[in-house]
Amino acid sequence: MKLTRLCAVLAISTSALALLASPTWAAPCKGSRGNAVQSSRVVHPTVVHETIIHERVVSQPVHQVVVQQAPKDIVDTAVGAGTFKTLAAALGAADLVSTLKGPGPFTVFAPTDEAFAKLPAGTVETLLKPENKDKLKEILLLHVVPGTVYAADVVKLTEATTAGGKTVSISTDGGVKVGTATGKANVTKTDIKASNGVIHVIDSVILP
Repeated sequence: MKLTRLCAVLAISTSALALLASPTWAAPCKGSRGNAVQSSRVVHPTVVHETIIHERVVSQPVHQVVVQQAPKDIVDTAVGAGTFKTLAAALGAADLVSTLKGPGPFTVFAPTDEAFAKLPAGTVETLLKPENKDKLKEILLLHVVPGTVYAADVVKLTEATTAGGKTVSISTDGGVKVGTATGKANVTKTDIKASNGVIHVIDSVILP
């Protein structure tokens, strides 16, 4: 009998220990009528969510913009070439700069500095004097033809009327030549485009 009671006590003790070890068990409390109420509270483990932020780098194509410079007018083109210094000085002395910077269009047969150097000594200096302005202007206008006349059109002509109202002859024998009865100049370079016309380079000054 004693052994049986001892076993019962051990069984009760084991059950009690099991209840105490259970995480969902809570001490009973008495309701309004004194009945034991078992707690239904469940302890949930805390879960920490790790948020990973991905940085997205968006590569946009880089477009190279090439800005094309607009052509300069006839005067600025001639000055920029660096081989028409005497012509530029003569245009200034004859008050023709503003004319050749105008809308035009013009075709200019432009003598180089070497072309002016072929004139007799002292000729350029004399023409640049204020008292010889009209004579200088007459000579310079022999080099200007109204309109845009490219090389492909020049070779089809035998003569052209200049901005001064005079006529210059054109020939293609042994190369393109332009001038008067006094003498002709060789065209050495053609179709230099400007914003208000075109320039053809010649190796001599055209004289009346």
